[in-house]
Amino acid sequence: MVTHVPSEAPGDERGMLLSFAEAQRGALRRSLLGLTPEQAASRPSASALSLSGLVKHVAETELNWLRMAQQRPNEKARTEATWADSFRLVGDETIEGVLTFWDGVVAELEEFIREVPDLGDTFPLPEAPWFPKEGWVSMRWLLAHLVEEHARHAGHADIIRESLDGRTAFELVAQEKGYSGQS
Repeated sequence: MVTHVPSEAPGDERGMLLSFAEAQRGALRRSLLGLTPEQAASRPSASALSLSGLVKHVAETELNWLRMAQQRPNEKARTEATWADSFRLVGDETIEGVLTFWDGVVAELEEFIREVPDLGDTFPLPEAPWFPKEGWVSMRWLLAHLVEEHARHAGHADIIRESLDGRTAFELVAQEKGYSGQS
């Protein structure tokens, strides 16, 4: 990671986990800086991943985990037939629209997590081959998992962006912060 992640206050686990999740979200958002929609949708490697597709995927994934924790249906649930659409913009979707959607998910997730009485509170996992049978996870686990999920895809985004135009995460952080790169 190329940014320092402060906790909200010393010893504040909830704030610290939310801050780390936001830092990884920032890395994904920064990967789009200065790109055209066509560049963001391009796939410059052997992988089928694109930057716009990664951002859409993590936004939908974050919503899915939020809905599981809330024990509510996911209004954007994917099926096997629509799974690939979670990795690309389809129809009239735009990068701006996906980022706005993600901002709403993030705000809802943060509000939900701040209202949870204890990060040790748990929720059930759905039946799926990749989850333990009758598995449960805590809100703490959820936040750590989102950091893991976002960090994995932020790494993908770093490689894709560097493949597109040679720009590295360090350069994108500097650009976002308004540094010219000259001492």
